[in-house]
Amino acid sequence: MRAILLLLLFFTFTSNAQTVCSPESKERLEEILSELSQNDFSGNSLNALNVEIGQWFLGTPYVEKTLEIPGEEKLVINLHGLDCTTYLETVVTLSRLAKKGNLTFEAYEAELTKVRYRNSVNTGYPSRLHYFSDWMFENEKKGIIKDITANIGGKPYPNKPTFMSSNPQFYPPLSNPDFVDQIKKTEKTIAGRTYSYIPKEEIREREHLIQAGDLIAITAAMNNLDMVHVGFAIEKNGRIHLLHASSGTMQVEVSEKPLSDYLASFKSQSGIMVGRLR
Repeated sequence: MRAILLLLLFFTFTSNAQTVCSPESKERLEEILSELSQNDFSGNSLNALNVEIGQWFLGTPYVEKTLEIPGEEKLVINLHGLDCTTYLETVVTLSRLAKKGNLTFEAYEAELTKVRYRNSVNTGYPSRLHYFSDWMFENEKKGIIKDITANIGGKPYPNKPTFMSSNPQFYPPLSNPDFVDQIKKTEKTIAGRTYSYIPKEEIREREHLIQAGDLIAITAAMNNLDMVHVGFAIEKNGRIHLLHASSGTMQVEVSEKPLSDYLASFKSQSGIMVGRLR
């Protein structure tokens, strides 16, 4: 019963047919937009904005699968429960709006749609950028980020994800066989690209090339998945740490260990890709 009530509450505000946002999330978003509007951030770098705005969410609960709602694909805006990807998208969207000085709810909708969906348009579940390596590629093509991994010493990354099409039981919309076929096409496209990564054993020696505010995508040790986690680089005591929505502590936090030591603790993590906002 509690889950049903929460779901009903979540759907109580829809700004248009393509957007779902609870009153609480809308209120928090408007508070943040108002705070941003009271300051001139035009002189701040996007990386600096990622760090500044990213820390405003410290302590926000980690909640997974907030985008997986019944029915057709909609733009979900949820600032009260974030997983690692929705946290990153939320901060990137706010940073870009702060830099532009366009701080309205409608501008947030448009900007979030741009970063979350292929070709900046929601045309259904398969158009969402589910694989984060695909997210990075597509948002580089849009001029939003630059994948700098190869530039800072990255090595070839054999990226051939098939996890979604091989495990449709984990994704309710993939009960639609047409969606599975579209995801398979996306996976084939990803496999045909060239990617780089920094193996986790080499992160420490290349850490000085990573800037606070850079996007950190942690690559998977398993062959059929591209990424297992994402977040932002943040400097702490002269070292690069991870600012992220953690499933371990169940909240947005700064990692206790430096990034290289953080990855060393997980066998499922093989290294990182690094992106920088443009």
